[in-house]
Amino acid sequence: MPNLTLTNEQVIDLFKQLPEDQKREVYKILILSQWDRWESLSNYAIDKARIVAKERGYDWDTMTEEEKEEFIDNIETAQIIPAPLRSDSFS
Repeated sequence: MPNLTLTNEQVIDLFKQLPEDQKREVYKILILSQWDRWESLSNYAIDKARIVAKERGYDWDTMTEEEKEEFIDNIETAQIIPAPLRSDSFS
């Protein structure tokens, strides 16, 4: 098969013209091509979450999904709001 050189914009325009079932095939190929990287990043994040949870007296592996989500939300909030302004800094 001959090679065809296209710009990114041309590839995107061609993709937009595909029927939905063919778009899903392209999505699947793209996802699978990055799966190892995603899995590695996901494992890294879980390992870091375990460490941070342990530092704060929690066991990540025994927490429910709801508890994990709340824990992450609280960590994110703590990083956004400066410590002197947090309500829990006065207790």
